[in-house]
Order: sequence, then structure tokens, then C-alpha cells
Amino acid sequence: MVTGASSGIGAATARALLERGYEVLGTSRSPERVADPIPGVRYLALDLTDDRSIERCAAAAGDVDVLVNNAGESQSGPLEELPAEALRRLFQTNVLGAVRLTQLLTPGMRERRRGRVVMVGSMLASFPLAYRSSYVASKAAVKGFADAARRELSPWGVWLTTVEPGSIATGISERRTEYLAEGSPFAEEYGRMLRALNANEAAGVSAERVASTILRAVEAARPRPLYAVGSNARLVFPLRRMLPRAAVLRVVARKHGL
Repeated sequence: MVTGASSGIGAATARALLERGYEVLGTSRSPERVADPIPGVRYLALDLTDDRSIERCAAAAGDVDVLVNNAGESQSGPLEELPAEALRRLFQTNVLGAVRLTQLLTPGMRERRRGRVVMVGSMLASFPLAYRSSYVASKAAVKGFADAARRELSPWGVWLTTVEPGSIATGISERRTEYLAEGSPFAEEYGRMLRALNANEAAGVSAERVASTILRAVEAARPRPLYAVGSNARLVFPLRRMLPRAAVLRVVARKHGL
């Protein structure tokens, strides 16, 4: 099962799994409205903000051996100006909904003694960026769930892992929810960050490259806790271990015009 399989990373992952011979279930809030349905994918309705929808989706799916928690919302805005309802929706979609679906599907994996759960996170969880605090926190949360629960399920042959993409050219900048108050004192700096962020995403790696990394995690005998792809991941993660945290935050800020 690949959540959010109607576009972007989800669609690319669904195709990659099909090519490897998997039977693929894809989810969408409105399966009947998927603009470009993938032949061979069976689409299920799933609204991660609705617990009943999550339960119905899990029941309709039946036995699932691979779960890719990809669906989510991208959000940005100054911390002071993020509406409480927007924060609740983001965490329900990106964290609580994904965790609930995992809770419903992993018992079957454990009983069959095989399974893979991939949380699609973001390199921003490892390299936090100003004005993306809510999104950063949500992606750090799903990684925390996967890292901590990994030891609980791995003795049963069920492995949890996180894939952190960097900048991705999937048009996500057009779908990001943004919150900036009229007359905001943060407007100028926020605008600089956003322009740099959009430029980085436009020049980022393809959804297919991220899907290839997800496939590696799915098919590894013992998947690593974390896979990162894009944004010079092979270079920046070793540097992150070497540099003080404050220095890493400054580097990330400067890369985004701050």
C-alpha cells in the first residue's frame, strides 16, 4: 500500500513497485478523481484526517506486507502566525493518521513474520529551516515513531524505516499551504526563504529517484533506519555529524537566503 499515490512520490513509488511485480494498493482522498490513474493499481479511499476513513481503508486493504506512508501536507509560515487549526490538521495528516494506519496494518505483518513500513519524511527533519517549523516538526515526529518502534517489530521480521528526500521536483511548491498575516513583520524574510525554497525544489531530484530509494528500503534484508536522497545527502549528512548544531542551522539558513 502506497498512501498518496495519485501524484508525485506516491505515484512514482506505485509504478516502481508494480514493475517489481508487487500487487499495489494506492490511496487517494477521492480515487474516482485521480487525474492519471496507474494501470494495475487498485485505489482505495483514504482521508488521514478521519479515523473512520483510516479504519475502512485498512479493512478494505486486507493483508498488506509493505506500507509506504507517503501522503502528507507541506506547510510553511512564521511560528507566531500558524493557525491552531492548521497545525492540528498538519499533525493529523502527517503524523497521527500515518501512525494509526501503521497500527492497523502491522499486526498482520507480525503474524506473518514479514513486513516493511516506510515513513516518507524530509531532510528538513535533519536540517531544520526557519518558517517551516510545523512541517519540520511533523517529519521529525514520524521519524521518531519509526526509530523508536523499530526494535519492537524487527524481531518479528517487520522493519520500520524512514526515507528523507531533500529538494524534489514534483510541483509540491504549488500545493504547499502557506500562512502569513497581513502586515507581518516576517514578510520580507519569509519571502526570501520561499523564493529560495521554490528554486531549490524546481532544481531538485525527480520523484522516480526517491521511489528508487524507497524500493531499496522495501527490498533490503535488514533495512537501515534512515535513507536520504537528494540535496547532496551523501555529503551533508557526514558534515552534519562533524559540525556543531548551531553551525548546521546557519548553513541551512544561508542556503535559503536567510
